[in-house]
Amino acid sequence: MASILVVEDDPVFAELLQMHLEDLGHEPRLAADLETARRLFSETAPAAVLLDQQLPDGYGVEFLESLAEQPGMPPVIMITGVSANDLAIRAMGAGAYDFIRKPLDEVELDTTLANALRTHRLSRQVQAVTEAPEYRVELGQIVGRGAAILEVCKTIGKVAGSSAPILITGESGTGKEVVARALHHHSGRGGLFLPINCSALAENLLESELFGHEKGSFTGAVQRKEGKFELAAEGTLFLDEVGDMPAALQVKLLRVLQEGTFERVGGTQPLHSDARIIAATNRDLEAMVADGGFREDLFYRLNVVRLRLPPLRERREDLPLLVEHLLGRINARQHTRIHHLTDSAWRCIEAYPWPGNVRELENILTRAAVLARDDTITPELLALPDARVTASLKPSLAPRLRSLEEVERDQVQEVLDYTHWHKGRSCEILGISRPALDRKIAKYQLKPRQNPA
Repeated sequence: MASILVVEDDPVFAELLQMHLEDLGHEPRLAADLETARRLFSETAPAAVLLDQQLPDGYGVEFLESLAEQPGMPPVIMITGVSANDLAIRAMGAGAYDFIRKPLDEVELDTTLANALRTHRLSRQVQAVTEAPEYRVELGQIVGRGAAILEVCKTIGKVAGSSAPILITGESGTGKEVVARALHHHSGRGGLFLPINCSALAENLLESELFGHEKGSFTGAVQRKEGKFELAAEGTLFLDEVGDMPAALQVKLLRVLQEGTFERVGGTQPLHSDARIIAATNRDLEAMVADGGFREDLFYRLNVVRLRLPPLRERREDLPLLVEHLLGRINARQHTRIHHLTDSAWRCIEAYPWPGNVRELENILTRAAVLARDDTITPELLALPDARVTASLKPSLAPRLRSLEEVERDQVQEVLDYTHWHKGRSCEILGISRPALDRKIAKYQLKPRQNPA
């Protein structure tokens, strides 16, 4: 039997929790506000706390943060109807044992509480690693209420404040840089967040971008340049597509991770770096290690904490929130006014497998928004096959399914034609850089059409 402090202002829900805990053999103490909670916590020294967020005299997370400042804090499980992902990050960062959303699943509560009490008895409670300076995350909002995204947010809260390298894995377009920015934002680090795409630059340029160079170290080096490791200082360096890093640079990166030192290209003076490394990849690094394409020792250095991002097809329950969020951003950027989707358009979105994940969803919605004549998106604007209809057709009647390269080629061609080959606006719509657009034009041998559709 354990003493459990229940902080909940809904009398019906509090009574149900009390009866359930008593049936489990525990001794619950009820508090309907923070003032009572603080008094009961001091008087009863509970073995665990079940904590709501919205209370008459304040917020539960503030009570949690005050507990985190005390030695021997018992495990705190937040149980709330608040859906903001920022709250999950803040709560886990402040030391919550877990975060459960209402409506409550009794099996989940029982399992979590049993594990929490066991952890408390063994004095191995979760440590508070970070406290967000603000309640709301302004950088890289993470959108979704499903279980998969909640787990991502809880992991961010647990590890953001550490200095351990983090490896973010997931398919292209799942939002790896968004998560990296959230990790930096909640880390409490005062330095910059500097991203660099390891697949977008030639080896010599990538080396210069990472480590800097001395004047005269190579043709065109007319002055000294500081690299990302220097500029990041005590901040975060985000290495996107790290699986594409050349072998020679893998050795140099390993040295920084092991010793914290490096030299500029053409330099001899050792420089020190306190930057936190977050790497991301959509490739199977374990398979690359086995094939000799990636250094095993570097992989283990980067893979201290692994954070896997689920593909969009594994979290379809988040589609309505994502579409609403993305359309708001698209309307602001493209000066469009899309506020509705027809039912048939929604069915297309729900049926489509989204192999390009959130990035593909944003690009498709952007295309539809800029081509729409009013405030509504129709299936024709989405130009997506309805997977359920296609699957029901006989093979001889089903339309030919196109490869991703064909879809990409046609998408780039259509956007270029729509903007009359204005590359800057095309880059905005496609969500890619100018060099990336130029590479795609060359790859697909695109040319202006005489009479674009």
